[in-house]
Amino acid sequence: MAKVEIKAPVVEEIMAKAKDAKAALLVDYRGLTVEQDTELRKQLREAGVTYKVYKNTMMKRAFEGTDFAQLDSLLDGPSALALATEDVTAPARIICEFAKKADKLEVKGAVVEGTFYDVNGVKELSQIPSREVLLSRLLGSMQSPITNFARVIKQIAEKQPEAAAEAPAAE
Repeated sequence: MAKVEIKAPVVEEIMAKAKDAKAALLVDYRGLTVEQDTELRKQLREAGVTYKVYKNTMMKRAFEGTDFAQLDSLLDGPSALALATEDVTAPARIICEFAKKADKLEVKGAVVEGTFYDVNGVKELSQIPSREVLLSRLLGSMQSPITNFARVIKQIAEKQPEAAAEAPAAE
């Protein structure tokens, strides 16, 4: 069996996963303990992020002609790939937070919605809350004025019966 035949399914697997991905993040995982790696994978999986170690040459082939080809220059040494289809900041958020405890984990860079981010850019991305958190903040800020308005209307309505009761008495 030729080497190309063995490699083709791996390249196709990466291409299939990357096809729907909106974000890809590369990390150097050298030095992580088995427990740390297992915990990182669990956190990423819970957030809907695909995380797997691939050979650099396989990723280069799979990324050809896509936005993720911007990561080619970072494909040096051991690399793990985190792909997100929904929450595009999830890989950056989870990995950067995890790297605080596991200093051996190194972020290489990322491509999010077609834009390349270096290590510092990824750290900035990691500060962006998830879509759900942003939506709940937006709803909270929208509800506050409505709640205050409703409270004022209720107070006015509560005072109205007194005024209405006094009006006939004055006649």
